[in-house]
Amino acid sequence: MLKFILLACALLITANVHAATATNITNQAEKVSPLLPGLTVPALTLKDKNGKNVVLAERFAEKTTVLIVYRGGWCPYCSKQLANVQKIEAELAELGAQIIAVSPDSPEKLAETKIDSPNYQLLSDDSLLLSQTLGLAYYLDDKTATIYRDKLGVNFVSVKGKEKVALPVPAVFVIDKQGLVHFQYANPNYKVRLTESLLLAAVKSVSEQ
Repeated sequence: MLKFILLACALLITANVHAATATNITNQAEKVSPLLPGLTVPALTLKDKNGKNVVLAERFAEKTTVLIVYRGGWCPYCSKQLANVQKIEAELAELGAQIIAVSPDSPEKLAETKIDSPNYQLLSDDSLLLSQTLGLAYYLDDKTATIYRDKLGVNFVSVKGKEKVALPVPAVFVIDKQGLVHFQYANPNYKVRLTESLLLAAVKSVSEQ
């Protein structure tokens, strides 16, 4: 646990520095170390689809937050997950929860999405700083990076110049108003996502505390 606290502090210090200075990126998706329940998400600032700054701590303070970290709008599994969560948006709202979904997509890419709700916001982590803070970032191997770029036309964030590209392992966190993580689900197999019923149960447990 001390490891994560020290890491969070280090990343907070470098929050205003180019992402290339942050190094919490593993070489494989299976080796990521997601932030554990009981720890606090550092106060970082991301951008919305209009390029405006959004301070996560301020959003967290409003209500219980379902924080979804996904690979990008180009990923069909991510798109399906976002759509499925949108189906239970009203139920989450009744439990006093909001939805914040974050990806490496640029604000311009986020603007192309059809999700438009005051209770369901998409944010850009195009520097991968949040993904690194949450312990989710990993480098793609060269073969996979080439396939994704050539066949999907995806523009990835390059954390170490042109040699390496990185993505986050898809994850879901349930966070209280103080920014404390109460529930976490992260799976290196990007095809397997958290079910809506389990997510609702996790949010309900937080709202009852």
